[in-house]
Amino acid sequence: MMALRAAFLLTCALMSAGAVAAVAPPSPPPKPNGLDQLVEQIREGSRDMSRTNAEREARFLRDKNQQAALLAEAEGARNSADARAKAAKGRFDGAQAGIAALKQQLEGRVGDSAQIFSAVSEAAAGFRAQAADSLVTPQFPDRLQELDKLAQARELPGVDELERLWLLYAQEIAEGGKVARFNAEVFDAEGAPQQAQVTRIGEFTAFADGRYLALQPERGKLATLAHQPGHTGLAKDFGDGDDELAAILVDPSRGALLRRAADRPSLGERIEQGGAVGYVIIFIGIVGAALAIYQLVYLLRVDARVRAQLRQIDRPSSDNPLGRVLASIGAGSDADALLLQDPEVLETRLSEAILKETPKLERYQSLLKMIVAAGPLLGLLGTVVGMILTFQVITELGAGDPKVMAGGISQAMIATVLGLIIAIPLLFANSFLGSRSRALTQVLDEQAAGLLARHLEAHRGTARA
Repeated sequence: MMALRAAFLLTCALMSAGAVAAVAPPSPPPKPNGLDQLVEQIREGSRDMSRTNAEREARFLRDKNQQAALLAEAEGARNSADARAKAAKGRFDGAQAGIAALKQQLEGRVGDSAQIFSAVSEAAAGFRAQAADSLVTPQFPDRLQELDKLAQARELPGVDELERLWLLYAQEIAEGGKVARFNAEVFDAEGAPQQAQVTRIGEFTAFADGRYLALQPERGKLATLAHQPGHTGLAKDFGDGDDELAAILVDPSRGALLRRAADRPSLGERIEQGGAVGYVIIFIGIVGAALAIYQLVYLLRVDARVRAQLRQIDRPSSDNPLGRVLASIGAGSDADALLLQDPEVLETRLSEAILKETPKLERYQSLLKMIVAAGPLLGLLGTVVGMILTFQVITELGAGDPKVMAGGISQAMIATVLGLIIAIPLLFANSFLGSRSRALTQVLDEQAAGLLARHLEAHRGTARA
């Protein structure tokens, strides 16, 4: 603005100077100086600015015209799209109305068929779950696919399909009362499949090769029980003859009871649960039982020979304690010589002979008493060890799952049971052996006293004569 004002004042000054020059006589043009150059630059700048503004106005007018054309084109496209959308909405509404009319027409035509379809689907699904847990399925494995097809059908079932469902029900009922044999794939205890002839008794029991089988519902296959029940041999007795009878385990729960019975450990597994302490108890129990049986046989033989000796008291034999006691004082003049020397010597000789026989008659009784006392103590030791293992497992894994504690508890209980099992029979055996040995010792004492009395009577009668 200051530059324009200076230019305006300069222009006015030049115009005034021009007017004065018109009156004055002409003079030669003055030389250009710095102020003239400035004026000239201002004029050039003004002309450039005018040209730039003109170009800007022309470009703005062109852009305005183009934007107006684009706007008109966009409005036309919008109007066209609105028209197409209205037309599509009209067609959609018409189609929806047609669908509703067709649905109403379909419902009117179907009537009770929808209820039949729902009932068939539910019945097929329910029977499919029952068939998956039935021992009849391994004999007819294709029926699971048929039931799946009926349960998952999206169309109304036909008459043939309804009849097939009814036939599957009838087949299940009929096979439930039969004893059938068929070839099927059976998984052994290690999970390996193999073909075997399966004998099925109704819907309750199945076995092959003398081993009971259980159904795997997830695969619809039969598998051999890892641990056979205690009546495994009964299945082996089931022959091929129609007239043969055999005792077979029947599981009304369709395998659940057999699985639980199979989970029960056998005698060997029970003993193994007792651990090292259990094996020690069994060892000393076997030793004690062997000694008790050996001594019992010895006492019975001695008792029989002593009874035979009692019938022949005047002829002592060396094969029994009584005969050896009677023979210890000799016979005839030897006994009379002892009696003449001192009656107490004869009595001492008899007592010495009885004392020699007594250890054999009372043999192993002290050892059996020790085993009877040690058995429960060893069982208590096994119980303590088992409880230590149980508490260790609880510390490591917690007490949420009782199965993780079963090992220690089993060891504790089995050790106690084993200790009592060896102690109680050996207690009775030791008592019986003691009574037999005392009875034989009493016979020896009675016969020795009688022998001494007879010798004294005989000696006195001889002395009086």
